[in-house]
Amino acid sequence: MSKRRGRDIDGWLILDKPLGPTSTDMVNRLRWGFGARKAGHGGTLDPLASGVLPIAFGKATRTIPYIMDATKRYQFTLDIGESRTTDDREGEVLATSSHRPTDDAIRAVLPALTGNVMQVPPVFSALRVQGRRAYDMAREGRPPDLPPRPARIDSITLVDRPDANTAVFEVQSGKGVYMRSLARDIALACGTVGHISVLRRTRCGPFDLSHAYKIDEIALDKSTQTVDKADALPVPLLEAATALVDIPALAVTEAEGKILVWGQSLDPMMLTYPMPVQLHGSDLVWRAMIGEHVLGLCQIRDGRLRAVRMLENHEFFGEHDVDYC
Repeated sequence: MSKRRGRDIDGWLILDKPLGPTSTDMVNRLRWGFGARKAGHGGTLDPLASGVLPIAFGKATRTIPYIMDATKRYQFTLDIGESRTTDDREGEVLATSSHRPTDDAIRAVLPALTGNVMQVPPVFSALRVQGRRAYDMAREGRPPDLPPRPARIDSITLVDRPDANTAVFEVQSGKGVYMRSLARDIALACGTVGHISVLRRTRCGPFDLSHAYKIDEIALDKSTQTVDKADALPVPLLEAATALVDIPALAVTEAEGKILVWGQSLDPMMLTYPMPVQLHGSDLVWRAMIGEHVLGLCQIRDGRLRAVRMLENHEFFGEHDVDYC
């Protein structure tokens, strides 16, 4: 098997994804433009959605699951009066309603849609049903019957009402919440129908629009692929560990760090910089650090501190031996 082409680049680029391309399209374009060996994204945005799309290179791809699980913030516009097959403006009209709820009526239904709820995903989604994507089945005229799924919606705020037919919301939510479904459900709860017409993600974990580049601000050309220097990147990257800033830090010595990186375990009671005793039996994930440098993530399992996902390997420490005790 041939070795994957490209150079080793580590870090996060936060893209302000435009309307039109898929998230995968943007990853592929930036991976090519950076000449990177490995890249991925931290949470899909539909082609008709824009905003914060975290793109990971190299070591940063190891932290993608923590960005996927992170809290996200969106702004969307609900078009009232038409439901559509895709729950957004791309689909065909399914039903219409002449009812237009007042602002007070809209605000009154929002508490019931907030918190830990059960949400029915859009039939045009990437969920698998009997091994097939739901959107493929829907396009064939056989939309699947998708059961409700648990979802966590922290807050929904009505922020603007441009006219009777539209309402603008800001939402903060956890992993796997479909904004198209939420827009549909707000309309239904108000006794009408609707679909999402504009969707923009403004935050994803620690990343927000202040970190984001527009694609036309990034100079992408073939010359960047042949230069093996970090300062030749089209734009600077955020460190891979930036994705982990919300995870509590645990200071370790170099010797303890080597043990974790090399797959061994530590007695949490014997750490040089002890963690709080009341947390010894918890399933909390810790950010193992030597000084200001993040080695990776660790967790107490079966009474021992063990690596969960490391950003560094043995090369970080050089070729020095470690005495295990």
